[in-house]
Amino acid sequence: MNQIIYDLAVIGGGINGAGIARDAAGRGAKVILLERGDLARGTSSASTKLIHGGLRYLEHYEFALVRESLIERERLWAIAPHIIWPLRFILPHQKGIRPAWLVRLGLFLYDHIGGRKLLPATRTVNLKTEPAGKPLRPEFVKAFEYSDCWVDDARLVVLNAMDAAEHKADIRTRSEVTHLERRDGLWHIQISGQEPIVARAVANAAGPAVLDLLARTSGHDRPSGGTIRLVRGSHIVVRKMFDTPQAYFCQNPDGRIFFAIPYEDDFTLIGTTDADHKGSLDDIHATAEEIDYICASAAAYFKQTITAADVLYSFAGVRPLVDDGSGKPETASRGYHFELDVDADETAPILSVFGGKITTYRHLAESAVERLSKHLAILKGESWTLRQPLPGGDFPIDGIERLTQDIQRAYPYVPEFLVHRWVRSYGTLIHSILSDAGLSASGSLADLGADFGHGLYAVEVNYLISREWARSAEDILWRRSKLGLRFAQAETQKLEDYVHATLHKNNFSGTESFPA
Repeated sequence: MNQIIYDLAVIGGGINGAGIARDAAGRGAKVILLERGDLARGTSSASTKLIHGGLRYLEHYEFALVRESLIERERLWAIAPHIIWPLRFILPHQKGIRPAWLVRLGLFLYDHIGGRKLLPATRTVNLKTEPAGKPLRPEFVKAFEYSDCWVDDARLVVLNAMDAAEHKADIRTRSEVTHLERRDGLWHIQISGQEPIVARAVANAAGPAVLDLLARTSGHDRPSGGTIRLVRGSHIVVRKMFDTPQAYFCQNPDGRIFFAIPYEDDFTLIGTTDADHKGSLDDIHATAEEIDYICASAAAYFKQTITAADVLYSFAGVRPLVDDGSGKPETASRGYHFELDVDADETAPILSVFGGKITTYRHLAESAVERLSKHLAILKGESWTLRQPLPGGDFPIDGIERLTQDIQRAYPYVPEFLVHRWVRSYGTLIHSILSDAGLSASGSLADLGADFGHGLYAVEVNYLISREWARSAEDILWRRSKLGLRFAQAETQKLEDYVHATLHKNNFSGTESFPA
């Protein structure tokens, strides 16, 4: 039997890899994406959950990066309004750190250099008279309120992978690449426990492991220079600290910043830190020192004091930043660059991605595919990823309430809180998820199947297994959703047993492509 030759093998199932796979598959290329774990298993599910320009990057004169990010901000909102939505931020003025005029000037630039059209502009806030001041310590009198967007980061990755699959890409999780070799104008790729594959081009989107993958690659010459700086960012989650709808952007005396963000209705997410990461990429966690630092930072701004004992959950991710020689990790550039290597005949390219941030992933992917198209004719099609919404996002950005009402009318027995979460997770896909499961308006809650607690039913679990590559309770509770914040150990085990039984029943090995 003739072996399939893929046009492009994308290695890495984070946001950059999923974005590149989506873009290339939509141009007609035969694409395979290989991820050694679950989609968004690493850095892409450990972000601050923001689509933003990066206000603090203005201070480091990264005007081009901020402009690119701000332009992408409303573009991404338009193609994924179910998992991306506007969020207002309160920036309290802290005397002695930055003068108010300088902060206001930065916010003026932030409002105007990125083509803002729909998000409201910055305004000045009197914290003594407006509700946004209530959670803050009394010494804060003045603040500025500006706009950015919130995103469910892991779902953004999954939706890009789903759209790539809709364009015939082969998405394989639990598929670790052990060796790559350029031979006879093609890439021969070894995968642990699977048959090797062959591809005409490779996109190395392995994130923090980008250099590790290159070390497992033979038959190429890596250009000199160009490396990465691994910077760990940690976050904590505590019980809800404030009822205001805004998030808070706060400045520490050491020059670092942190966010306090409304999270999953009942919680507050606080972070991030910036620390050079020297350890294993398989054991990334918030250290006790980082947790204490975040708690102390919050205590300097908020009336409610929190300590490590109040932390319900913490997480950390390693950002693969371009090593620009910055002295402090927080000043390292959040930009990106590519390294492209080809053989003597200008074929068999391998493109390695260094750096990047979640807000610029779509433009990064577009740029990566265009670079590869110079050596792979099938990729020369037009850019298209702004014209087609991500799965479930085919409704107006102001249509979330209407969609919610439509679902509530169609399935009146489903609790309101559950409809709210479904719409924010799946958008218009929820219609097909429920109808494919045989649900109707005349049904009952029992039709949703086994109840695992906290609004998670078998109908959703079955969908996530068969259509979104979920292969464990962890995949479902921490990446396809954030329900892990609510699940007890016994409830998690019950879900794990169900997932295992379902995989066994359907003979799923864990590496199937879409749909399973």
